[in-house]
Amino acid sequence: MTPDQKSRWIERQALSLGFDLCGVAPVEGLDDLAHLPDWLSKGYAGEMKYLHDPRRAHPSLALVGARSLIVVALNYNTAHPHTPELEDVAPGAAPRGWISRYAWGDDYHDVLREKLNALVAAMRAEFPEPFETSAHSDTGPVIERVAAKYAGLGWLAKNTFLINQRIGSWTFLGVVITTLDLAPSIAPGQPPPRDLCGSCTRCLDACPTDAFPAPYVLDSRRGIPYLTIELRGAIPEDLRAPMGSAVIGCDICQDVCPWNRKASVTSLAAFQPRQFEVAAAEEDDGRGGNSFLEPQLEWLASLSQEKFSRIFRKSAAKRAKWRGLVRNACVALGNSKLQEGSPVQKRIIELLEKLASSDEALIAEHARWALDRQRSP
Repeated sequence: MTPDQKSRWIERQALSLGFDLCGVAPVEGLDDLAHLPDWLSKGYAGEMKYLHDPRRAHPSLALVGARSLIVVALNYNTAHPHTPELEDVAPGAAPRGWISRYAWGDDYHDVLREKLNALVAAMRAEFPEPFETSAHSDTGPVIERVAAKYAGLGWLAKNTFLINQRIGSWTFLGVVITTLDLAPSIAPGQPPPRDLCGSCTRCLDACPTDAFPAPYVLDSRRGIPYLTIELRGAIPEDLRAPMGSAVIGCDICQDVCPWNRKASVTSLAAFQPRQFEVAAAEEDDGRGGNSFLEPQLEWLASLSQEKFSRIFRKSAAKRAKWRGLVRNACVALGNSKLQEGSPVQKRIIELLEKLASSDEALIAEHARWALDRQRSP
């Protein structure tokens, strides 16, 4: 096969495996990576030291003899509602938290890894020549969204997400680095997909923590995903109230994006909200069963390490760790607009008082903050 025939075969194979998009980019010439050193120098990576890996700026270093990047995208959008507003909670109702939809179902790392391994296996069965591969799903040194842009899958929006004109931005990205000589999806000398954000700034305007110092620039330290997942210590006090009901990640900038209005919906069971059981003593507020879609905050804040490990097993949300999740639930409880003197508020204050005396200093400090919020008139 010629390099072009191989690339076309790989794309067809990827789509047959269930990926929604597939393209090929060279390991060199990804111009957007030139901005990485400046972004890192401003401290925007926060405590994410792995982002300083030199291979991120130079994908060719990720695999000896690397020549091509095979980039795939998998839609994870579901038909469920977008981020709720706290004001929509009925008076007297038990407060609910928000888990980003990417973490509703099975761990996307595992789902993509299985499909990527199947793609590599099919390539080895089809191509007789020896070649090396290294497959990654948000765990390797390659910045997938930049690779995806130069593989022709979309453009990088003002919120730094990759947007595909057909399916929007609700996509997981995976990369196979390979020594195979493949034809790039974008012909040499041709530009990547055109930026179609235009004058729209809805994603920037909607960010509750002002995490975008400029269009196309994210200060991770102010982003809710970083605060709820990557940050292991105390959440800065000035950012707690803007976090609202978020306990894992944030979807707001994608929720408001016009390109996601008609985004396709996945039928994959793996990405549907995971269901869980609650004890009979934990009241349901009448809004349906309990799942990773708007879970009860009291239940999350009451979880033990053992229960957390069991319930969040094989979930992308487990990265927040038990301490982090309970910390986040305390903040969300502090932000909950509860009916003054209601049984729900009394129950929550009692829970927060218990957490405020926890041996875990991180949890105790955030519980005290939440108590002050609930006790203030």
